[in-house]
Amino acid sequence: MTSTDSSTDSGIDSGTDSAVAAPAAPSAAAASAAHPARKLPTAKRDRVRRHLLDVIERSGPGTSLAPERDLATQLGVSRPTVRAAVEELTRSGLLVRQQGKGTFTSPHKVTQEMSGTTTNALAVPPAEGDWTSRVIRFTVAPAGPPRAARLGIGPDEPVLRITRVRDVDDEPMSIEQLELPAAIVPGLAPEDMESGNFYRLLRERFDVVVADAVQTLEPAVTNPEQAELLDVPVYAPILQVERTTRDTTGRIVEFAHAVYRGDRYRITSKLRFDASSG
Repeated sequence: MTSTDSSTDSGIDSGTDSAVAAPAAPSAAAASAAHPARKLPTAKRDRVRRHLLDVIERSGPGTSLAPERDLATQLGVSRPTVRAAVEELTRSGLLVRQQGKGTFTSPHKVTQEMSGTTTNALAVPPAEGDWTSRVIRFTVAPAGPPRAARLGIGPDEPVLRITRVRDVDDEPMSIEQLELPAAIVPGLAPEDMESGNFYRLLRERFDVVVADAVQTLEPAVTNPEQAELLDVPVYAPILQVERTTRDTTGRIVEFAHAVYRGDRYRITSKLRFDASSG
């Protein structure tokens, strides 16, 4: 409602007995000032977005995009318009920016299948690529009350604490922190944790047979230390996992905390339904 309408409705006298005339329609210039046109910039950005989506569809994972300057020239738009479209697709996970290297289509995601019978869930994912580890911490110290409670041991008993970065084809994929009662893995060395299946190592070398685990998964974002180790920006999405593992005797043999890159890692699950399923 215009200001003229408001005056009339509120009972302000026009000074005559004649009917109050309807307010004049706003001029085209006034309407344009109140509602500035936005179609042109949107159309340009959408054109850039469609072009980039076509590149993503035609290219393989990890393909480098042309520089923003070249894309702007090719598409006849400004660099800020290109940048806005790239940022939109980066937020949606279709593009990845690497500082000092450029912008790339999202790399292939490592997929792990989860099932109720999987005994090495999130330990050595059955996926493409060569999985190796870099041990960055390997210490033994008394458990202390919190770790003792987690592992079901006395607070003075020694705990082996291991932190390792897990790589796939020489690219960092996850950071894994393990806590183990030191008594169950005598002689374990850092190089033992650089390759292979850890649960198989426990079984074949230490006669520790894992049987079941309680595991939680939740989304999170990287802190500065995690971002540096994973070679991603701070606040990049990650999948955070905590797991408490027991052996066939019911003894707790491991507490694990791991984070996995949200842009490179995904989990699939097989579901079974019965008459009680909702």
